[in-house]
Amino acid sequence: MIRTLGLAFTLAAALPAAAHDLRVFASVTGDTVTVESKFSTGRIPNAGEVRVLDASDTLVMTLPLGEDGVTTFALPDGAADGGLMIEVDVSEGHSDYWLLTPDDIAHGQGTN
Repeated sequence: MIRTLGLAFTLAAALPAAAHDLRVFASVTGDTVTVESKFSTGRIPNAGEVRVLDASDTLVMTLPLGEDGVTTFALPDGAADGGLMIEVDVSEGHSDYWLLTPDDIAHGQGTN
């Protein structure tokens, strides 16, 4: 009985965290990168920060997350050579990332 209650409590405590996973998606269209963020429930984050890092793990820029969970920016010079890592942290304490590979960028620019 105690094991069952302990397992039920553990599962119940884990469910809220799993229900609020942040999802990040980034894509390239021409020379513009679009970053979209939302929780697994479909809810849009209230506020947050988008960090863009190059292939050397160097911070290229930091941008605010848009009120609609979307942020756009111009493709940085040299990004097509090594790709980008897009990290998103939101005010609710969740974070996630998306990798844009050189192939992703080439495809989005229509050069692939």
